[in-house]
Amino acid sequence: MSYFGRNLKLLRKRRSRSQADVSNTLQITRSTWSAYENEAAEPNFDTLMKISKYFSLPIDVFLKEDLHEFSELRLTNLENGFNVDVSGRKLRVLTTTVNHQDEENIELVPVKAQAGYTQGLYDPEYIKVLPTFQLPFLAKDRKYRTFPISGDSMPPVSDGSFVTGEFVQNWNYIKNGYPYIVITKDEGIVFKILYNQLKKNKTFLLCSTNTFYEPYEVNVEEIIEIWKFTNYINSQAPELEKTI
Repeated sequence: MSYFGRNLKLLRKRRSRSQADVSNTLQITRSTWSAYENEAAEPNFDTLMKISKYFSLPIDVFLKEDLHEFSELRLTNLENGFNVDVSGRKLRVLTTTVNHQDEENIELVPVKAQAGYTQGLYDPEYIKVLPTFQLPFLAKDRKYRTFPISGDSMPPVSDGSFVTGEFVQNWNYIKNGYPYIVITKDEGIVFKILYNQLKKNKTFLLCSTNTFYEPYEVNVEEIIEIWKFTNYINSQAPELEKTI
């Protein structure tokens, strides 16, 4: 039995979107989307990938599983990307934008949008309104995003800085003692030095460069995304010694 059409209808209604809303975002006609829901037509692979990204679910889940039988908690966790696969063998769906040359943008999460990032990071409507820019010295074949940093736990990166990170697909490659941006369910955007404890107890140890702050562990089930530090921007000039 195919669950594809009924799953699409369920997912669309959970987001309170009309058929026109979804079809406009996916750049298909409303009648085509209606045919998918009624199983009168089947999408090609490219469209399946777009649908997968739009609803933040792996393709095999909405093709093979009856989502109506999922508990609310399980379905919510899937939609929010909490079906943990530390190795990255399953594609981590990442909503992104490109410029007029079809090159990946660096999206910047403003301070005002910071609180909503954990809910909006899989929503194309949220991502597409973020400011974007390019850094020509970064690799073209990797994905980057810039996040606001608050607090004094990670000097020399000070409060109000913006940190750019490279998206990490396979968490097994996290290097001990290196800085990363970690997106968690509870804390949101966190910038810390990481220590990989996956083999030990499926956690990461998060440490600050400011020794006033104690290290703490975060279970992988609490983590949504990890970005490897590449550089940061700070509008404040460093304190300089006065010379006579």
